[in-house]
Amino acid sequence: MAGEGFKHIVRIAATDLDGSLPVPYALSKIKGVGYNFALAICKILKIDPWIRLGYLDEETLKTIENIIYNPQDYKIPPWYFNRRKDLDTGLDKHLVGSELIYYVRSDIERMMRTKSWKGIRHALGLKVRGQRTATTGRTGVTVGVRKKKEAQKQ
Repeated sequence: MAGEGFKHIVRIAATDLDGSLPVPYALSKIKGVGYNFALAICKILKIDPWIRLGYLDEETLKTIENIIYNPQDYKIPPWYFNRRKDLDTGLDKHLVGSELIYYVRSDIERMMRTKSWKGIRHALGLKVRGQRTATTGRTGVTVGVRKKKEAQKQ
């Protein structure tokens, strides 16, 4: 596998990727890029999805990075994007890496500021999506059980 022209570590979208993985699996390690989005990239570039990422040439890697940052320019359907109808601009966007982390954090802060139900749950540190909370999700100090002999001594 480590033949001529093989790169063990490939840097795409500010992320170091394992060159020994197939292209879709390697690309899905980038925050904001899932397996289906990675398969769409392979289909657009007519790359075999089972080829290892380390065997791709620099030009193809640059094109992959360009598709990740500007998928609308390559006719990727908007349902692949991870931020549809952005509240500020109204456009369909695809966010990657630290930009995605920033937008998610600002969305949570906006929910907390407007005091929506989800915002209140976030502010209280409780589960947000309707999960049960009677027995799971407990945080804090646990109370241990003491043996009878030790309890009687005190």
